Amino acid sequence: MTNIIEVLQERGFIDAMTSEEDLKRLTNSPSRIYCGFDPTADSLHLGNFVPIMGLAWFQKFGHTPVAIIGGATGMIGDPSGKAAQRQLLDETTIKINLEGIRKNLEVILDFNHPTSKAIILNNYEWYKDFSYVHFLRDVGSLFRVGTMLGKESVRLRMQSEEGMSYTEFSYQILQGYDFLHLFKHHGVSIQLGGSDQWGNITAGTDLIRRVEGKSAFGITFPLLTKKDGQKFGKSEKGAIWLSPEKLSPYEFYQYLVRVEDEDVIQLMRMLTFMDMHEIRNYEKMLKDNTCPPRTAQKRLAEEVTKIVHGNEGFQKALKVTQSISPGSETELDVSTLESIASDMPSCQLTKDQVINKNIIDLIVELGLQPSKKKAREVMKDGSVYLNNKKIEDQTLLIQENLLIDGRLILLSIGKKNKLLLNVNG
Repeated sequence: MTNIIEVLQERGFIDAMTSEEDLKRLTNSPSRIYCGFDPTADSLHLGNFVPIMGLAWFQKFGHTPVAIIGGATGMIGDPSGKAAQRQLLDETTIKINLEGIRKNLEVILDFNHPTSKAIILNNYEWYKDFSYVHFLRDVGSLFRVGTMLGKESVRLRMQSEEGMSYTEFSYQILQGYDFLHLFKHHGVSIQLGGSDQWGNITAGTDLIRRVEGKSAFGITFPLLTKKDGQKFGKSEKGAIWLSPEKLSPYEFYQYLVRVEDEDVIQLMRMLTFMDMHEIRNYEKMLKDNTCPPRTAQKRLAEEVTKIVHGNEGFQKALKVTQSISPGSETELDVSTLESIASDMPSCQLTKDQVINKNIIDLIVELGLQPSKKKAREVMKDGSVYLNNKKIEDQTLLIQENLLIDGRLILLSIGKKNKLLLNVNG
């Protein structure tokens, strides 16, 4: 296939388009496509990775990806898909968040491409000089209230107990104007967004048609959800962040290794550049029950971790995985544990807090289990490991001889919950 639209369709990446035939014709030659990212946190997460991959796919086919960081729209908060108004952020927080998001984008998109270098723009740049009166006159006059009220994201909130603020109601005007500005000043003719962004995207295509008398296009992708309908990108500990400062490559890798068989093929299609022939082979093996456990997940985790954290991050994740695998024959020593300490959950306690402490009490105090009863249950099931050795004695007291180099303990509850304890003084 030589057309990006056909490639994305085959991968199940496209939920809706404003005009399939026109988009295929337009993308037969180099085009510019944009997607917006509002700075709600200082890192993007796994759900945001889908649109970044969409931009990266377009770039692979010679199109220029334009990432818009919402310095202005981030002050408002997109109401799409939200049951209540987002917390409004101050300018200092937004500035910090913008820099974090910029770093995420610079890792994944190619800013040195020979013909289609990725571009990052901040929409605050074209809003900062607007006065309220001038914005109402020059931009607000271009929108019809009836059409705005008809948007699904507006209707759902208007019918809810929470309602919708005027601030949120205005969000679609800002996003619509973003598209017009990018069309006029940067030659952007396509906008990419999640399926919940359809109303905001068409607000922009309609505005461009009215103001410029020309066509612009929108593409939405399906939101990343599990088979049970829950959103991907969250774990028991919170969001699956793309920034290594917020989530280590090891924890990122492990999240993907643990996804369900029912979800792994969808993630291969949407989060990797894997060839469809290889993906279909995994799909067939899973269907025929001939795929060894976690084989497909490990392949997925390898590909996604390499894209987000590079090969170095992937190798770190593998090293940590192999070193701290419960029951592993790998000899644990202080140099091994210190080399992986920054890439896995860890905490510090004093010797007074640890020595002669009952193993069950320690597990609960460290948050590895919610209660002593639960801790005893997992130990009875054979799921508790100390320094990779199975522990079955519920009366075990922690002694100094159990500390590696007199200061480190690796505790594991099954394959998911692991913690490196640094014992000081």
